[in-house]
Amino acid sequence: MLDTGNFVLADSNSSNLWGSFDQPTDTLLPTQTLNQGGELISKYSRSNHSSGRFKLILHTDGNLMMYTTAYPQEKEAYSYWSTETLPQGYRVMFNQSGLVYLMAKNETVLSYPLGTDGESTQDFFQRATMDFDGVFRKYLYPKSNTSSGGSGWAMRCGACGVNSYCHMESGREENAASPSCKCPPRYVFMDPSDESKGCMKNFASHDCRAESNGSGDDQFDIMEIPSTNWPDFFYDQLESQTEGMCRQACLSDCLCDVAIFFGGFCWKKRMPLTNGRMEEGASVKALIKVGRSNSSSLAYPRKKDESSLKLTGGLLIGSSVFLNLLLLSTTLLFFSWWRRNNKRGQLHPTSSVNLLSFSYSQLESATGGFKEVLGRGASATVYKGILQNVGETITIAVKKMEGEDDNREFTTEVKVIAGTNHKNLVKLVGVCSEGKNHLLVYEYMSNGSLASLLFKADPRPNWYTRAQIAISVARGLVYLHEECSTQIIHCDIKPQNILLDESLTAKISDFGLAKLLKVEQTRTMTAIRGTKGYVAPEWFRNMAITTKVDVYSFGVVLLELVCCRRGFEMEGYEEEEMVLVDWAHECYGDRMVGRLVEKDEEAMKDLVKVERFVKIGLWCVQEDPCLRPEMKKVVHMLEGAVEVSVPPSPASYINTV
Repeated sequence: MLDTGNFVLADSNSSNLWGSFDQPTDTLLPTQTLNQGGELISKYSRSNHSSGRFKLILHTDGNLMMYTTAYPQEKEAYSYWSTETLPQGYRVMFNQSGLVYLMAKNETVLSYPLGTDGESTQDFFQRATMDFDGVFRKYLYPKSNTSSGGSGWAMRCGACGVNSYCHMESGREENAASPSCKCPPRYVFMDPSDESKGCMKNFASHDCRAESNGSGDDQFDIMEIPSTNWPDFFYDQLESQTEGMCRQACLSDCLCDVAIFFGGFCWKKRMPLTNGRMEEGASVKALIKVGRSNSSSLAYPRKKDESSLKLTGGLLIGSSVFLNLLLLSTTLLFFSWWRRNNKRGQLHPTSSVNLLSFSYSQLESATGGFKEVLGRGASATVYKGILQNVGETITIAVKKMEGEDDNREFTTEVKVIAGTNHKNLVKLVGVCSEGKNHLLVYEYMSNGSLASLLFKADPRPNWYTRAQIAISVARGLVYLHEECSTQIIHCDIKPQNILLDESLTAKISDFGLAKLLKVEQTRTMTAIRGTKGYVAPEWFRNMAITTKVDVYSFGVVLLELVCCRRGFEMEGYEEEEMVLVDWAHECYGDRMVGRLVEKDEEAMKDLVKVERFVKIGLWCVQEDPCLRPEMKKVVHMLEGAVEVSVPPSPASYINTV
């Protein structure tokens, strides 16, 4: 180990055969260089040191660039920073004076990526690191013991999460700045504790499937973010446009979430968007479509003094409280009137539950004569409907029970779901029971079922979205199994019974086969329920049924989410790949889980999590119910809070198909 930090292997003549400086990971040290073709790869997260999302590359054409690793690296359009030094850039140097610079072959300095302020290596230990958040930083560690050291100055913005943009915040020191991720107006962070996960809408999207969505002028406004762009991808490009024309083009297009206006060009884009950044002084503008608010001003927010903010905040809070009380009173009066004027027959399952009671004619009218089918099952068909509520249009899903057991399943479903309240369960709005007509009215889920998204959609949902769906479904099952006053076994967990709202939040549906357990009861005997391919082995063995049957079904769904394919498929697969559970175990045993997601570039960059999810899925589909984890532990394992041990081989899945 040399004093510079270079670890070298030398022969008997002290000639260096290999040196760590020649193969950097994410860091450069003083005296180290990065030659053409060399790269720094960030770690995945603060605590995960596997290869991450960002790269700093000195291309052979002389351009020093930063990339997100999810995209092809040969196209500059996918980079978020560049020195624009074609074809001169020859070598990146970290010298003894603490300066990091890009120089030409004749040793002319072309660029200082970390600024021109250097600190002597006699006083500080130093390193320049490509960090997990996509920012290239210099760190200082004093050689004396009088200080703990700290970070130098960051350079340009790194790539933030989806739908967010990066902005350089000015610091107190001269030329000091640090990057931060920001959400567009009327968007909020998906996870306030981790801004890198990106942003989501805080308003309803423009619905292209609405019967009369109009031009959007009456429902949406455009808010401007100056000097901001999401450079990747667009679905439509308009030329010879004014800014006003670009605004109107996005407003009137139900697919458009944001328009980028620059130099007479208008690029229309859909969420999710990546690599957003604000660069002070740039003439580009982002025009964000947002839902109409009660605020009289929709301009891009400006800084205000503290007293103004307090006054404005007080007025907004007061107005919000008043309006909410008014809305609540109006809603209660309307529901009371509706119940008095529209009640039909006696519905025993809901006698103690606050549900709306609809007449058959009301639901027939709301669905246009049961015209638009959202989905079909063995014992019911679901139709799309529209209700008018005090001037407001509400979209609903009407489930019409059919078949010999419709009354039993109807009664079961009402009993089970009417008393539940969880964000990962579909909400039951009301019911209709008139003679032989049994119907259930649910909240409308605009993105349909997970089965449609996972097995039919093109492109398929990205890896991050699939992982979040898995966690959401698991949390919903924890609620059913452990947090309800009466324990509930769903008995039919499958992608067709997992619905997705406009934000792709997963919600469990279809409780017609569910089983309620009495207080202190943990198991029951019952006839076979569920769908082939997702039913646990104990259903076929006259064994007592517990919540572990849902754990088994979830394990199959989890593996399907990882691989974007069904649990059993013959067409297009080799014989050993047809049964997903067996194929997943084989790949895991061979330490080749990448084969399960080899066509998914994002998942291939996150194989540590992919392997964890595969192991969890294999634990869930164990033949012995006692070996399957409880759903609460499954959630902890999915979130990475609990270590996942090596699973044994599951029983042959083909026996349950």
